[in-house]
Amino acid sequence: MPDTVVQEMPSPFPSQLRALLEMEAKYQPKSNGLRIIESAHDSGFRITSRLRDFEVKDLLSLSQFFGLSTETFSLAVNLLDRFLSIMKVQPKHLSCVALCCFYLAIKSTEDERNIPLASDLIRIAQRRFTVSDMMRMEKIILEKLYWKIKAVTVVKFLRLYLAHVNEHSLTEQKKLLNTDRLEAQLKACHCRLMFSKAKPSLLALAILSLEIQEQKLHELRDVVQNLQQFSMIADRDLFVWREMVAKCLAEYASPKCTKPNHQKLKWVVSGRTAQQLKHSYYRIAHLPTIPEALHTVETGSDPRQI
Repeated sequence: MPDTVVQEMPSPFPSQLRALLEMEAKYQPKSNGLRIIESAHDSGFRITSRLRDFEVKDLLSLSQFFGLSTETFSLAVNLLDRFLSIMKVQPKHLSCVALCCFYLAIKSTEDERNIPLASDLIRIAQRRFTVSDMMRMEKIILEKLYWKIKAVTVVKFLRLYLAHVNEHSLTEQKKLLNTDRLEAQLKACHCRLMFSKAKPSLLALAILSLEIQEQKLHELRDVVQNLQQFSMIADRDLFVWREMVAKCLAEYASPKCTKPNHQKLKWVVSGRTAQQLKHSYYRIAHLPTIPEALHTVETGSDPRQI
């Protein structure tokens, strides 16, 4: 940690950040469960990081198709990883679990007029289960997560940190720190299981500090350092996760990387269905291009199975 004294920040920023920091640990996936997923092999019997990442990319495609907020997608990923880290889910049930987490996030964060029918969501997502299957799975997820749905997500920290940095930035600097670009980078990180192991505050600051570094906004380094101190983030932790974010974004920008594609969802929407769906379903939110520069509840115990 830096040796300088933490500077007091203008109200209400300190109280907002303090509230998020106090709650973030309650909504993190279990680290033991995530390690089990990371170490699992493609045997057809266990959820692997590859299967999880594939489902999250599908959720991102759906999020783009429906024009949903980054907060909705970030919350869906949080719910999914929290559930997978405490429950042994069979691969054949993963798509249902993922879509249920997505639907819970939509209902928790989106305006009522933007909430699709469950039947429409299943159809556009090209899933084979029924609405009844979704309702049963949704009940299981809610019970296992103790109904703690409105989680503290990475995007909450990212937006709060950016707002604070902008208060200390010149107009030209604010233009370089683009909210959509930063959130696009976060979405890319969400598509990798390993980033769910980081505290939301740490991942948010790693993304923001990397962007400040890449944009050569050296005048803002003191502001970032102040945020780091106030958030009680160690120098080594910030360095390690910033490097991991940089590597992820470089790989994401590579032509070899398979990116989420909402276009594949369009063919299932017939003219008749299009008339029934809300207009907002077609507000496609494209990801900005990211340049190349840039299961266990407790150790030793088997997770419960679905």
